Amino acid sequence: MKAAQIVTPKEPLQIKDLDIPKVSDVEVLVKVTAAGVCHSDLHLWEGGYDLGDGTFLKVTDRGVKYPVTPGHEIVGTVAEIGNNVQGISVGDEVLVYPWLGCGECPACKVGDENLCDTPRSIGLFQNGGYAENVKVPHYKYLAKISGIDLDAATSLACSALTAYTAVKKANVNSPEFLVTIGAGGLGLMGIQIAKAITNAKVICVDLDDKKLETAKEMGADYVVNSNIIGSVTTGSGNAAQKITSITNNKGADSVIDFVNAPQTVKMGLAVLRKRGNLVLVGLFGGSFELSLVTIPLKAITIQGAYTGNYSDMLKLIELAKKGIINPIISKRYSLDQANIALENLRARKIIGRAVIKP
Repeated sequence: MKAAQIVTPKEPLQIKDLDIPKVSDVEVLVKVTAAGVCHSDLHLWEGGYDLGDGTFLKVTDRGVKYPVTPGHEIVGTVAEIGNNVQGISVGDEVLVYPWLGCGECPACKVGDENLCDTPRSIGLFQNGGYAENVKVPHYKYLAKISGIDLDAATSLACSALTAYTAVKKANVNSPEFLVTIGAGGLGLMGIQIAKAITNAKVICVDLDDKKLETAKEMGADYVVNSNIIGSVTTGSGNAAQKITSITNNKGADSVIDFVNAPQTVKMGLAVLRKRGNLVLVGLFGGSFELSLVTIPLKAITIQGAYTGNYSDMLKLIELAKKGIINPIISKRYSLDQANIALENLRARKIIGRAVIKP
């Protein structure tokens, strides 16, 4: 079978001819229909994460071994099953839950394998969906899907799942105003989910007018172009002041930062009201100085959100089946175009989500 593999960080992915994985016991072989192109794939390709102050966290320090096939948002058809697989048959259309854990740590024991101390995620720590086939270690990580576009369903395993987790964390105390920073694949899903499960007025912030137009279509009540209005630190009429004025000068109850860069976090803190809630999601990286006194004086909460559990993925599938959320797939690439897909994602040329179709 063909697979697009990262052999060396920052070097072009190589198309390799690999043996089709053999399955036994509770394992399942899935013929890949589509695999989402995610920013996490970029970090895997680049070799790690910018921690700020010149510090770089290598993915190999987290247990990643190259070469590896990226792709953790996977939809496909069951091609082969092990002899102890139950409830899954050859020919079933399935969505793969990729956030595999060890099964033994405190997070895994309560069903939060996405927060495992020693993760085994598909497409990161083991070969993923940029391939014609992928082996899933246990049938319990599959969910049957029907009645929704298969390409769009890929995002339910990561971008939508992460956005769902972030919105749940932001939805404490019934926020009146919820700010979402970033109108990429994560941010656009976040808007739809926020309109579905909260009563908040959603303010979306981004640098790109086209993406902001899409954000309006997805349900955003207000949009703010932070690039046109100006930075958070300069003059009257800047982005933070514009957002605060929309909230009738009270400030936002919750902010979800789907970018999580120094300048966006600074903006989020600037617009947050007393008792507000800042949820950091993106992995853009970097660092910034934090005024420590303001945290207790304003009694604000700062927390992270990282993907979601299998149960939440099932809830998202139901929302998609009902048409409440509609993942946007704007570009489709062949396996041979994997490098182009990642370059386009890095250059912010993709609205919503792109998929690779092996």
